[in-house]
Amino acid sequence: MEQPRSRLLSVCAVVLLLLLLLAPGLAAAFNYADALAKSIIYFEGQRSGKLPPGNRMPWRGDSGLTDGAQHNVDLVGGYYDAGDNMKFGLPMAFTTTMLAWSVADFGKYMGANLPHARAAVRWGADYLLKAATSTPGTLYVQVGDPAQDHKCWERPEDMDTPRAVYAVTSSNPGSDVAAETAAALAASAVAFRRADPGYAARLLGAAVVAFELADRHRGSYSQGTLSAAVCPFYCSYSGYDDELLWAAAWLHRASGNATFMAYVRANGVQDGAGNDDYSFSWDDKRIGTKVLLARGVLRRDRRRNVPGLQLYKAHSDSYVCSLVPGAAGFQAGQYTPGGLIYREGGSNMQYVTTTTFLLLAYAKYLRSAGGNVACGGGGEVAPAELVALAKRQVDYILGKNPAGTSFMVGFGERYPRRLHHRGASLPSVRAHPARIGCDQGFAYLHSAAPDANLLVGAVVGGPDARDGFVDDRDSYGQTEPATYINAPLVGVLAYFAGTAKL
Repeated sequence: MEQPRSRLLSVCAVVLLLLLLLAPGLAAAFNYADALAKSIIYFEGQRSGKLPPGNRMPWRGDSGLTDGAQHNVDLVGGYYDAGDNMKFGLPMAFTTTMLAWSVADFGKYMGANLPHARAAVRWGADYLLKAATSTPGTLYVQVGDPAQDHKCWERPEDMDTPRAVYAVTSSNPGSDVAAETAAALAASAVAFRRADPGYAARLLGAAVVAFELADRHRGSYSQGTLSAAVCPFYCSYSGYDDELLWAAAWLHRASGNATFMAYVRANGVQDGAGNDDYSFSWDDKRIGTKVLLARGVLRRDRRRNVPGLQLYKAHSDSYVCSLVPGAAGFQAGQYTPGGLIYREGGSNMQYVTTTTFLLLAYAKYLRSAGGNVACGGGGEVAPAELVALAKRQVDYILGKNPAGTSFMVGFGERYPRRLHHRGASLPSVRAHPARIGCDQGFAYLHSAAPDANLLVGAVVGGPDARDGFVDDRDSYGQTEPATYINAPLVGVLAYFAGTAKL
């Protein structure tokens, strides 16, 4: 039998350990609210068009003010997708969808950042609204000649490369980009449903128009006449079936119209609902659609549940089981030694942020129903485990990693200083008003000097499969930021910023 003195020492040891863990500054927690604010500011650095007075990236100026003019259409605005001066419609629409989903599901955690997050959604949605409704039967999907743009290294404010305009129509279909545009507009309608009902109604109307173009006139935009303009940059490798189902799911959530759920039921198997898949990106929407539809099975109010979606819940479970170490179905080898989710290919961080978002969204839906993830052999994974896995990914991004660096610019003491990004690497128009020519700019691309401007909040492509990272502008797979990397992270950081206060 244990002696009283021994029991007292054991209790004291436990109390001391708890005090150390809870002591301010010793818990190694990150300031998620600060990271959230920065992740949203980043989008203000990616804006194209006439900048508003409150733009918080002070080194940026107006750009692309005549976009669309040669076709007598207003295509001013929107986002530059990454480090170049192009406006690619497919990744821009996906970015807007994920920003809107972040606001719709995690806006309550954003606090003072919610108006800025809504502004980020609106900046993308306003552009897509014009692109989808300016000319009947036409959806404008790209501004800029990529071949010419990539031959120059110049600030967006100095652009003198051709601002070619590309569109899809009934005779020149692009179901993938049109359906993603529909999803973005519908998701944005959800994000603004209460804040601005009139605007939400306009977005929903345009979403229906874009979806009809996508569904009635089927074809991939990267296999038609636009192939040379969109490939190899944003080819639709997954085809367009996934976008059609994704758009229908968002249209149902935005409108409640049973027609769109009937579309899901009628086309689900054909559009990939029966296949397990493990990647979510600007190109492949299958698992994102399944998690979104699983929400319909897991509603707290049983009267609002949507029958016939159990397949999507089952596949969402399989996806999560493939990610959680120790769970039945876990796929070994998809993490770096330091614990970061890893997919083969460049810009790995895009898969980290999308996966992390889905983990949190699914955990939220499961908790609303008091459910768990069902893995093979009768095993289960609780929502708390999904949240814990998501947190490990976020903490890795913010600095808890073998390299000891934050992969978000401006967060922490150590972060990438040489982005593959024109605006960040070149002196701003305020510091250097004289134009910097197309060829002159390459001296800055290949320079080892730190960036002239801080692209606050930008998350770069990230480390390789062995957690290695080289801070070099020429290493674009590692140092180029992109809007579709940041967009899912906005919702993720909102969750951790909000729950940290509870």
